[in-house]
Amino acid sequence: QVQLVESGGGLVQVGGSLRLSCVSSGSTFSSNTMGWYRQAPGKQRELVARITMVGSTNYADSVKGRFTISRDNARKTVYLQMNSLKHVDTDVYYCAAKRSGLSLAWGQGTQVTVSS
Repeated sequence: QVQLVESGGGLVQVGGSLRLSCVSSGSTFSSNTMGWYRQAPGKQRELVARITMVGSTNYADSVKGRFTISRDNARKTVYLQMNSLKHVDTDVYYCAAKRSGLSLAWGQGTQVTVSS
């Protein structure tokens, strides 16, 4: 069974940076596609970035050039480096694990708040 625990959220000023981390339990991390999603109150959860087991990545248009997803299979951890943060990036960020298109687990979420 896969469990995910996120950390690294917090309060940051516009233009600042944060790095989110998501640690996975279980033995299948290296075989999973890992993703970061975000959700604001009353809105649908949206994909921010995704990285496959072979390291291929894709990003939401709104974060391209600012966010970078990476993974460390030895540490069973996926990261989201967020630079040049904007007000619109304020959300709860969730880590997710998927394999063959099936959802394995979601983390509990970490709040990111970007202020002036």
